[in-house]
Amino acid sequence: CSASTNKPVLTLFTKKLCPLCDEAKEVLEPYKRRFILQEVDITLPENSAWYDKYKYDIPVFHLNGKFLMKHRVDIPKFEDQLRKVELQS
Repeated sequence: CSASTNKPVLTLFTKKLCPLCDEAKEVLEPYKRRFILQEVDITLPENSAWYDKYKYDIPVFHLNGKFLMKHRVDIPKFEDQLRKVELQS
């Protein structure tokens, strides 16, 4: 099925040993078939710009490259934005 290639990309800005990030991934578990999760480790040298931007805010989520939420998963907001992106594709 080609629909799988059109899944929205949810980017998680994270780092090693991030309990809030682990918690956020658990909260998102029921939705995981509806998006592709891309994790960005902000502590890697190539991600220093993200580190400067988000070092005090992780987890931070972007949906299809646009800022969505930070610190905790906002389920109503997430569902709303995910639905909008799905309708566009």
